[in-house]
Amino acid sequence: MAYEFDGKQYEKASAHQTSWGERMVGFLPLKGTERVLDIGCGDGRVTQKLAFRVPNGEVLGVDASNGMIAAAREYESDNLRFEVLEVDELTFHEQFDVVFSHAALHWVRDHAILLQKVYEALRMGGYARLNFAGKGTCPTLIKVIREVMGHILYAMYFTEFVWPWYMPTAIEYQNILSQSPFQNVEVREEHLKRLFPSADSLIKWIDQPCLVPFLAVISEKDKQEFRDTVIDYMIQRTRQSEGRFLELFCRLDVLAIKE
Repeated sequence: MAYEFDGKQYEKASAHQTSWGERMVGFLPLKGTERVLDIGCGDGRVTQKLAFRVPNGEVLGVDASNGMIAAAREYESDNLRFEVLEVDELTFHEQFDVVFSHAALHWVRDHAILLQKVYEALRMGGYARLNFAGKGTCPTLIKVIREVMGHILYAMYFTEFVWPWYMPTAIEYQNILSQSPFQNVEVREEHLKRLFPSADSLIKWIDQPCLVPFLAVISEKDKQEFRDTVIDYMIQRTRQSEGRFLELFCRLDVLAIKE
C-alpha cells in the first residue's frame, strides 16, 4: 500500500533521515558517469546530492507519494529528474549502474519482489546500496501507537489494518537475499540513538511521516484526539533529564552486486 505524504512537511521533519542519506551518498564509490536510480527518493534533497556526485551521469528519483515528488521536482536539473512510481510499477531492464535507497524501504512489505525489480534494473556489474529500518527501530513509538490503537475509542478502526512497516533483523534479511537473484551480498546492522532537541522536533517527526498510515483509517472526528494522545505519550516517555527526547533506531545497510 502506498501512502500519501506532505513533501514540504516531511522536509521540515526529516533532518536525521537526510543526514543519514547524505552520509550514504558520500560512501558510494562513484566515478561521476553512472546512471543512478533512487527508490523512495522522498523530498529529493538526498537525490540532488547523488546528482552532484555524477555530473556526467544521470539520476532518476522515484517515490509512490505525489506529495513527495511535488516537493522533489524543485531540485530537477539537467541530470536529475523525478517520477511518481511504486515498487510494483518498476519495469527497468539493465538501465542503471547503481540502485540507491535510504530511509524508505521499510515502507515496502514484499522485499522478494523489490529485490527482483532492483536486480532487473541494474546493468551487469552494477550494485544496489539500500539502507532502511531494521528490527529495534523506534521501540517507544511502536509501543505507544499499538497501545493507543487498542483504546476502546480507536480499536474499531484497526480491525483490518495492515501494519505499515517491515523491519527485519540482519539475519532475516540475509535469508531473503539468499533467495534473490543476487549472489554477492552484504548486510550490516547499525544501532543509533536519536536525541530530538525539542518537543517540537519530536512532534514534527511523529506527524510526518510516522502517523500518516494510522490517521488515514480514522474518521475526521477522531483523528486529532488519536494524534494528540500519541504525541502526549511520546513526550512523557522519551523526555530526558536535559530536556531532549530520546528514541532508538536500527538501520540495515545492504550492498548487493549484480554479477
